[in-house]
Amino acid sequence: MNKFLNLLVAATLITAANNAIAQRKTFVDVAGIDQSIKPGDNFFRYVNGKWYDTARIAADQSGVGSYSFMNIPQRRLLQNILDSVSKSTNTSGSIEQKVGDFYASGMDMATVNRRGYEPVKPVLARIDAINSIPSMMKFIATEMKSGNHSLIGFSVSPDDKNSSINIAHAYQSGTSLPEKGYYFKTDSPTLHIQQAYKKYIATLFELTGANAATAAKEAEVVYNIEKQNAVSHKSNIELRDVKGNYNKLSIAALNASEPNIGWKALMANLGAAADSIDVGQPAYYENLNKQLKTVYLNDWKLYLKARTLANYADELSQPFVDASFEFSKLLSGQSVQKSRRQIMTENVDGYLGQALGQLYVKRYFNEGAKKRVLDLVNNLQKSFENRIKNLDWMSDSTKQKAVEKLYAITKKIGYPDVWRNYDQVSISRTIYFENILAINRNDYQYRLAKLNKPVDKTEWHTTPSTVTAYYSPSANEIVFPAGILQYPYFDFNADDAINYGGIGMVIGHEMTHAFDDQGAQFDKEGNVKSWWTKEDYQKFRAKTAQLSTLYSSFTVLDTVHVKGPLTLGENTADNGGIAIAYDAFKMTPEGKSNEKIDGYTPDQRFFLSIARIWRVKTRDAFLRTYTNTNPHSPAMWRVNGPIMNFEPFYKAFDVKPGDKNYKAPDQRVRIW
Repeated sequence: MNKFLNLLVAATLITAANNAIAQRKTFVDVAGIDQSIKPGDNFFRYVNGKWYDTARIAADQSGVGSYSFMNIPQRRLLQNILDSVSKSTNTSGSIEQKVGDFYASGMDMATVNRRGYEPVKPVLARIDAINSIPSMMKFIATEMKSGNHSLIGFSVSPDDKNSSINIAHAYQSGTSLPEKGYYFKTDSPTLHIQQAYKKYIATLFELTGANAATAAKEAEVVYNIEKQNAVSHKSNIELRDVKGNYNKLSIAALNASEPNIGWKALMANLGAAADSIDVGQPAYYENLNKQLKTVYLNDWKLYLKARTLANYADELSQPFVDASFEFSKLLSGQSVQKSRRQIMTENVDGYLGQALGQLYVKRYFNEGAKKRVLDLVNNLQKSFENRIKNLDWMSDSTKQKAVEKLYAITKKIGYPDVWRNYDQVSISRTIYFENILAINRNDYQYRLAKLNKPVDKTEWHTTPSTVTAYYSPSANEIVFPAGILQYPYFDFNADDAINYGGIGMVIGHEMTHAFDDQGAQFDKEGNVKSWWTKEDYQKFRAKTAQLSTLYSSFTVLDTVHVKGPLTLGENTADNGGIAIAYDAFKMTPEGKSNEKIDGYTPDQRFFLSIARIWRVKTRDAFLRTYTNTNPHSPAMWRVNGPIMNFEPFYKAFDVKPGDKNYKAPDQRVRIW
């Protein structure tokens, strides 16, 4: 009997082990693959075609799938936390009390609706009391401290030329549409958006008591002021000019040249003690200075009322929320509003993100992921170093400095070592709007306190639960929050091909940002400083120009193409990321083997994983806005673009001349 039991236990253990191996190795989503499409014709569709054709976008969403849309299920996890802590008895001042009561205050729509637009009436009254341009500028500065932004863009962040210290920055502002071009294009979709925006502003005025005719007339005034502001704006492409957007000027000189703005008084009203400021887009402020003299004061007051109502519309009663949604859905394609639970979960994550993040990490994050991903990061650094040293277009002196910068990158994984505290924020369970103001005021003071102080190298600029990753050129750091350390990007049970094609590609992507058209202008300390030879930099610029031209040829919708110059940095990172991740993968035992899993070789699984992580489907309206304004290429071209430049993909899937996405060797763009 004992012998039988031992055999049974042994058999059970073997079966369990075999099941574990099977579970670990079955990660190719065969069901999503469309075998009717050749990999060389459209690899994105080959891997994701069956999924794409059957996936349904929820009415309250603009898309579905991986990357940013993975934040939808992520927020369900956050909802679980918030539903729990909002119903618990929590210690006053604890993070549980703050996030729970903030969530509860926003969920109390009966109170929010009963108050209507009462919370902003004091602000509107202060606008009515404005009697001069100086008093208007004081109002604008004061309101910025509460999160009510209008004509002035202001922030505190590292000095591009001295990254160890935080300085004051001013940037273009004064508009509401996504980008400068939306005020001047005359194509049908854009004209429709312009008219819808005017209708939105008119609706806000009507909701505060104006009749329809007056509201429409006033909305036209507001729109024309914004259009005048937009004239001097830089486009999204022009905003990529690192050096062109750095203009450190003295407050005294600005005060003399732009007296209507009154920079000295403005800075004092902002509480910003500084004798200089980096004005990112000087033309905007030069234009604003003129407009402050030529636009009637009463028109400015209409503009400020419109901006105030629009800034706070989503925090007011349901009619204001509805008006905001009616306009925004034109840009997102979303047909139904999100539930209040969804909205409030996003708001808590946005306003008290590191408080909620602590609860998320405690409940959901696997600590072992930090070490595993750090190992991948280190392996990718080695592969990137090898690629740099073997470049045929870069001199040895520049290679040495590139490698120094590569190994100077700070790595942040999972969540901050030092959490931000919200001790100075008081949250009430009964007054949602006032909670918003309290958080905004605290956030403003938190950032203002950094002015003229050393940069805090431990700070994070995203919440731990968010499915994202980023590179900061001024800090020379790469950041991978807990949210992205999950399938399809990363999984303990997946084989190396899947993980290197997933999170490995993302790691390589972020590393390459240190060497894209913008990142390459920063040295290893995070300062805008040339570390290239003149000849090497010219070669680099020529290669990036080739990549920009290639991506501009990709069609997204009807006549809409990828904007190569706008997406250049991200496209450079995608192309570099795949190459670096592949080389690192080939260093692993599995990368050196030929063992098939699910019928696919290690190299094939690597590329399948890359296409899988960009499995995204969006509404056309969202995609149109995205292509016009976002520095990332649409999902399909984040897959097809890089692999058509990468020889190992051709070998893995036997891509040959005649395949639609085939590029002859001399047409393939290779930078890193």
